[in-house]
Amino acid sequence: MDLIVKNANLWRGDDACDLYIADGRFTAAPENGNTSGAEIIDAAGCLCVAGFVEPHIHLDKALINEDVRPNVSGTLDEAIEIIWERKRAYDVDEIAARAGRVIRSALANGVTHIRSHVDVDNIGGLRPLEGVAEARRRHSDVMDIQIVAFPQEGILKNAGTEKLMWQAMEAGADVVGGMPFNEKHPQDSARHISIAFEIAKAFDADIDMHVDETDDVGARTLEMLAEQTIEHGWQGRVTAGHTCALAGYDEDYANAVIALVREAEMHMITNPATNLMLQGRLDAQPKRRGITRVKELLAEGINVSFGQDCVKDTFYPFGRVDPLEVGLIAAHAAHMSLPQEIEQVFDMQTNRAAKVMRLADYGFAPGCAADLVILDAGSATEALCKQAARNTVIKNGQVIVESETRQDWRWAPAELA
Repeated sequence: MDLIVKNANLWRGDDACDLYIADGRFTAAPENGNTSGAEIIDAAGCLCVAGFVEPHIHLDKALINEDVRPNVSGTLDEAIEIIWERKRAYDVDEIAARAGRVIRSALANGVTHIRSHVDVDNIGGLRPLEGVAEARRRHSDVMDIQIVAFPQEGILKNAGTEKLMWQAMEAGADVVGGMPFNEKHPQDSARHISIAFEIAKAFDADIDMHVDETDDVGARTLEMLAEQTIEHGWQGRVTAGHTCALAGYDEDYANAVIALVREAEMHMITNPATNLMLQGRLDAQPKRRGITRVKELLAEGINVSFGQDCVKDTFYPFGRVDPLEVGLIAAHAAHMSLPQEIEQVFDMQTNRAAKVMRLADYGFAPGCAADLVILDAGSATEALCKQAARNTVIKNGQVIVESETRQDWRWAPAELA
């Protein structure tokens, strides 16, 4: 036995129990009761989760806001244009350094798994992939990272990108990405999706696409992706991120698309911080919120999670990869205020996000990876409400981060003096 966490308050589990860790895995209590030599941590009844999961972020772009011109319009289109300028000057070591800063920030906030999209196009080539792969190597003992090959500039529209996508998967990307709306014609969008499936099937890889990240209610690539998911038999292995246009569809069409998504067993990711910032920029009042139909998707039994998406880049000037911060934003934006809805928000950054990444060993069951975050809170509602400190972060059975907060009052109401 290497480590024992005593008096752990497991979210959706026991109020007070002891967790046993050996060889980087949770294990049952020893039958003979011998725990000599084990390090002891007292959780003191604080809420414990099996690590937060960040299923949608762009580590290659993170922190570039520090040295690029501002996004004056605040739109997605201008953000991408500014990226072109910066991408031409990308350096692998510089990308790895920026990504590393963000990985460590995430870890301090209790994140133990990340899925990062990296641009693959004829502007930056494979340098974004190489930089994030190097950052992954440097942090391999403290963070599990999946890399998505992401053709942000389109596949057909951006000459040479199809070949680069194959090369990206051969070079170590884990997941096939896409952005089918960013093509010139609907038939090109459909072909974009088809190419992604060809690559995914060749590498037995999952698919995770940016889908209909637009205010244009004429966008139809979510429907295309769901149809091809069923056609190719890739149910349970496809994720659609953003899907902002879904929020603007009329009710009949939205319901039909949601039913198709459910049939395809797709995962959905909303990115509330970024899309609240980007979408609706050209609207007069009332301005659209820009996030997808979270509650309607959940009501249909579809797996929905949320991501940080952007960290101080041309798309979003804030962000620190804190799931509690993004969760609070998601709760506001999606009108999730009832007790059971707040619990769902917490589920979206833990179990549901783990399902997106298909993490087979996530949780507290014996044999699962011993990833654990001890929060300075007694419940999910309290953790979100007060943005609870992460007292201890454990990865693979090793204590990685310990934090201590202190507040001294030098005043008290007269009746308490």
